[in-house]
Amino acid sequence: MNILITGIHGFVGSNLVKALKTNHTIYGLDITTQNKEGVEMTFLWDEFHEIPGVDVVIHLAGKAHDTKIYSIHNY
Repeated sequence: MNILITGIHGFVGSNLVKALKTNHTIYGLDITTQNKEGVEMTFLWDEFHEIPGVDVVIHLAGKAHDTKIYSIHNY
C-alpha cells in the first residue's frame, strides 16, 4: 500500500514510519525533506502536486511546541 504521512519528521510520524516501513511504500509531506530510513521520498508543502498516487493519507502535521501566544487566526 502507498501511504502519505504529513508531519513525517515529528515524534509520532517518525515512530509510525518504523512500524509501517516493512510492508508499505511510505511518502512524507513536511516542512523539511531530510532523508529518513523507510521513506521513499519526502515532499515540501509547495510540492504537493508532485506526490504520486497514494492509497492512504495519515495527517499528523500541526503546529507543536509553540511557546508564544498567538491569536487563533494564526492557526
